Amino acid sequence: MDGPVTSDIVILNGNSHPELATLVANRLGVKSGGCSVYHKVNRETMVEIGDSVRGKDIYIIQTGTKDVNNNIMELLIMAYACKTSSAKNIVGVIPYLPYSKQCKMRKRGCIVSKLVAKMLCNSGLTHVITMDLHQKEIQGFFDCPVDNLRASPFLLQYIQDSIPDYRNAVIVARNPGSAKKATSYAERLRLGIAVIHGEQKEAESDMVDGRYSPPPPADHSPPPPPRTMEVVSVGVPQHPAKEKPPINVVGDVGGRIAIMVDDMVDDVQSFVAAAEILKERGAYKIYVLATHGLLSSDAPRLIDDSPIDEVVVTNTIPHDVQKLQCHKIKTVDISVLLSEAIRRIHNKESMSYLFKNVTLED
Repeated sequence: MDGPVTSDIVILNGNSHPELATLVANRLGVKSGGCSVYHKVNRETMVEIGDSVRGKDIYIIQTGTKDVNNNIMELLIMAYACKTSSAKNIVGVIPYLPYSKQCKMRKRGCIVSKLVAKMLCNSGLTHVITMDLHQKEIQGFFDCPVDNLRASPFLLQYIQDSIPDYRNAVIVARNPGSAKKATSYAERLRLGIAVIHGEQKEAESDMVDGRYSPPPPADHSPPPPPRTMEVVSVGVPQHPAKEKPPINVVGDVGGRIAIMVDDMVDDVQSFVAAAEILKERGAYKIYVLATHGLLSSDAPRLIDDSPIDEVVVTNTIPHDVQKLQCHKIKTVDISVLLSEAIRRIHNKESMSYLFKNVTLED
C-alpha cells in the first residue's frame, strides 16, 4: 500500500469478526481503538469507547454472522455513539451485509435490506464499504456512498494457483440466476460454462401420504372457489403456475473439473444436490467458490459426505469452527482489499483501481 495513514484514523470493531479487524488494522499500521461491546444480563447491548473520537475518521469493522441481529444492533449503537461524540466521518466496513438476500418484495412481505440500509444511515454512517452484495442494486437503498468491493480477483487467483490442470475445468452456475457471475469467471479464465437447471423431484413415498393435500370438508361438499376466480372470470387471464423441470445440466462436464461459483454458501443442500448431478454427468473433481461462507446448520457434515472436493470462501465471515469440522473448507484472506479501500478513502484517493477488470494474463 502506498501513501501514509495519518493519526486521525480510528479502527473500531464489534464482536462479529475481531480477527479480521486485527488483520486490517495491522496492515494499515494502526492499533484498533479501545471499544468495548458487551451484553448486559437482560441482553441489552452496551458500547463503551475508551479513546477520544472527536474530529476523527472512524472505521467500524462489523460483518454479518449467524448472530445477525446482535451484529446489526452492535453496529448501530457503535455508529450512533461515534456520531454523538462528534466524530468527523463514520465509515461502516461491512464485508457481508446482513439481510442482503431479502432485497426483493415477497407476497405480504417487505424489502428488509432497505430497512437495514435506512437504519444504518440514520445511526450516523457517512459511508459504507461492503463486498459482493447479493444484488448490486442494494446500493440504491442507502442515503450515503457505498463501495461494493469484489472478491473475484482473489478467487480467480486461487483457481490459477491451487487447482491443478484448471485449464480442463468448466465454470458451473448452480442455477440460472448465477449464470451471469459464472460467465464473468469463465470469460476471465478462458473456460467453458455449464448451467444447472430445474430441481430435484420429491420421492413418490413423500407425495402419496396426503401431507400435501388439504383435509376434505366435513359435509364432502366442494370447496368454495377462491376470491381471485371472480376477477379472472371477468376477463383477466389466469396466471399459470410455475413448474420446474427435473434437475439437468446444460453443458458438457464429462471428464472435466467442475467449479461452481456463487456469492454465498449458506445452506449447502442445493450445492450438494448440484455436485451429485455433476458427478453423475462425469465431472471428476468438484469445487465450490464463494465470497461469503455462512455455512449454517450442519453444513460441514453435509460437505464432508458429499462429492464436493473443496469449498473455498473468503474470510468476510468467521468460520474457524466449521473448518475444524470439515477439512474440505479452505479460506482466502481478503483483508488486504479492505485495508487498501480504507487507506484510499482516508487519503481521498480514487477507488476506481479496486474496481478495474481483472487481467489474468499479466
